[in-house]
Amino acid sequence: MSEAAPAGAAPAAARSERGWGAFLVALVALLLLPQFPHLRALLPVEQTTLLLVPAVAACALVGWWAGGQLLTAVGWIAIAVLVVRSPAPGMDAYRDLARGWGLLLGGAFGLVSLFGTGRPFFSRALIAVAIGFVLAVMMGGLGAVTGGDVRTTVGAELARRNGEFLTIVQQFASGSAQWRELTERFPLAASMPQELGRQLAALSAAGTTLFPAMLSLESLAALAVAWGAYHRIGRARLGAPLAPLREFRFNDQFVWGLIVGLTLVVLPTLSAYRAAGLNLLVFFGALYAVRGLGVLAWFMAPRALPTAAAVGVAMLFLPPLNVVAALGFMVLTVMSFGLGLGDTWADWRRRARTTS
Repeated sequence: MSEAAPAGAAPAAARSERGWGAFLVALVALLLLPQFPHLRALLPVEQTTLLLVPAVAACALVGWWAGGQLLTAVGWIAIAVLVVRSPAPGMDAYRDLARGWGLLLGGAFGLVSLFGTGRPFFSRALIAVAIGFVLAVMMGGLGAVTGGDVRTTVGAELARRNGEFLTIVQQFASGSAQWRELTERFPLAASMPQELGRQLAALSAAGTTLFPAMLSLESLAALAVAWGAYHRIGRARLGAPLAPLREFRFNDQFVWGLIVGLTLVVLPTLSAYRAAGLNLLVFFGALYAVRGLGVLAWFMAPRALPTAAAVGVAMLFLPPLNVVAALGFMVLTVMSFGLGLGDTWADWRRRARTTS
């Protein structure tokens, strides 16, 4: 039997949060994947530090209130101020939008963690995102970007990113001997810049429509990484450690989000709400895909799924292999969604326990 901790002492970090390997992979993915051209054309927040750092600062502040170190809280608040105030690429209105959302998200998560100490992380993160959207709507007429201008601002920013990247591609294509040799060998390669432009434009159009869903998913990812970061540097616990992916699940009633979204998309009489339906389908579909990845991880060998994902991500940055990697991720996403949705009724992991 272990010795009881002295009264007032902060609980020790859980074993799962002493390791750095999986956390560093998640951190690098959060920071670098939005820089990939096709994701850059789709995701609303390119600089994910605007989401991550304020959330860590909020955790540090709540941790100080729970008995942690004041210096840690002050340090992270100072870092958050520097990140929010630092120059950033993009249009002025977009920068204000991204910075404002990062502050709203971090503040909401801090409040939920302060007053909802009994809730698990995922519940806190969902509530924080919901509070952030409510506050954003209420403050929409007061900020630099009004509610009606958000779609226009996001669309213009995504188009700016596409134009910036295509300019680099065109400069390379017009002044590179290697490009001329490639097009002489493979004439079809000459149309690659135009095809790339069409792909990025289509992704940006989708990203403009799906801005709420994509922002919510990015925010959940940033909060998860922030939670892991704080509990590796903080002194006081804010809640239970993050469960492994293989144990990820959520309330089965979330399936109604998919049902409502599908209804809004399919019924012609509700065509005015089609964009809202698409956002519901993407958001809850992504959650079920992650749940399906948890089912896969449950049945696969330890570390097999993270290793395969890391190899796939590396392939995305290698032009000869990025098409294969992209197709592989698409197949994996569809399969994971099916597994996750089916897990609502089949509960694959419980069946595996009862038969073992």
